[in-house]
Amino acid sequence: MADNAEITKIDETTREKLRQTVAKIERLEEEKKEIAEQIKEVYGEAKAIGFDTKALRQVIRLRKIEKAERDEQEMILETYLIALGEA
Repeated sequence: MADNAEITKIDETTREKLRQTVAKIERLEEEKKEIAEQIKEVYGEAKAIGFDTKALRQVIRLRKIEKAERDEQEMILETYLIALGEA
């Protein structure tokens, strides 16, 4: 860990940039927490109208993956299931 002499060598501009960076990260963390709560509420609403939230989460996850990559993953999964006698 840096000793006090090294810490005091930081100029005021650098300190201010550090403060701003920390404040920005804290603000973004708070926004992330709020967004996570909003997403949770939307899943709750979806469940209330009869949607399967587990399936919705999978749809969201799959839509983030490129079609070619998703097709490849599905092919590998199908191959494994066949090999295990479960397809």
